[in-house]
Amino acid sequence: MGDTVELARALIARRSVTPLDEGCQGLLAARLAPLGFALEPLASNGVSNLWARRGRGAPLVCFAGHTDVVPTGPLDQWLSDPFVPSERDGRLYGRGAADMKTSLAAFVTAIERFVAAHGDHRGSIALLITSDEEGEATDGTVKVVERLEGRGERIDYCIVGEPTSVDRLGDMVKNGRRGSLTGRLRVQGLQGHAAYPDQARNPIHLFAPALAELAAIEWDRGNEYFPATTWQVSNIRAGTGAANVIPGELEALFNFRFSTASTPAGLKSRVHALLDRHRLEYQLEWTLGGEPFLTPRGELVEAMLAAISEITGIEAAVSTTGGTSDGRYIARICPQVVEFGPVNRSIHKLNEHVELAAVEPLRRIYERVLERLLAR
Repeated sequence: MGDTVELARALIARRSVTPLDEGCQGLLAARLAPLGFALEPLASNGVSNLWARRGRGAPLVCFAGHTDVVPTGPLDQWLSDPFVPSERDGRLYGRGAADMKTSLAAFVTAIERFVAAHGDHRGSIALLITSDEEGEATDGTVKVVERLEGRGERIDYCIVGEPTSVDRLGDMVKNGRRGSLTGRLRVQGLQGHAAYPDQARNPIHLFAPALAELAAIEWDRGNEYFPATTWQVSNIRAGTGAANVIPGELEALFNFRFSTASTPAGLKSRVHALLDRHRLEYQLEWTLGGEPFLTPRGELVEAMLAAISEITGIEAAVSTTGGTSDGRYIARICPQVVEFGPVNRSIHKLNEHVELAAVEPLRRIYERVLERLLAR
């Protein structure tokens, strides 16, 4: 069993359901301290964060990730205890195996090997680790970034260990993510008896034409890096549950995943204009989950693509698809952010796993990127 797999197993064994860390960061810190890393725990409202840095010079290469995992779901539907790492059929099973404890383990073992071979490397290496990525994401990476920003500490290159691969390790790298904008809409009507519709106003009927129009809009056409912006309704509810009562209010929850071809302000303005044109009586609350970010092809993207090709023989696709990640916060203080990690097919599912044969190649890719960016 390789040392990367051994460390991944030790991390998986810790029941770090978000926002708990359960000692994962201490385990990582114990491996980093002998390498000369300055360790800076940055707890916030019960969330564990770690900023670890080796060296003070530029450029600074940062590995970023999270120790928290999503809840397991029904334990009786797992083939084995999700917090007892197990190996079978060439796979390592356990909650967090793919998202993203194997990446964390590969970060550390890649750094160990790189430092052993290049102790006088140029620049600096850092890790930014949180236990709040899978939860509210309000006291994790964003807080560390605020602290670094406040003292003028910037990152030149950042590699986020999200599971980006689709079918096999190395087939996809993320060089950006779409933004997320959520709206909670309440449409007012007038409750009444279904037998007397003239004495009521049905908010479902009132909203239906606007809903159809919203669903048909082309918000933008995307650009060379991003697909078109999408709008999806995730929930609609109204009524008392009785068939003979016209509801007095409708609540709809919807979400934009938007590209750099649109802005939050522009999307909000278009929605309000449409609702006003339909003469609806409504309240609309907005939550901006994250702005889109993009790293055009440059030193970091090219280093990652070259490393993947060298280790796996795969020419990776560069994509901005998928959900949000903590890269959106890091991009505030880092001009080049990419995401790369294991196959994501089993993440957030029962029997989460990684292919054992992909673990050491993942470590070698991270190490090769360090060599390309920092070796003298």
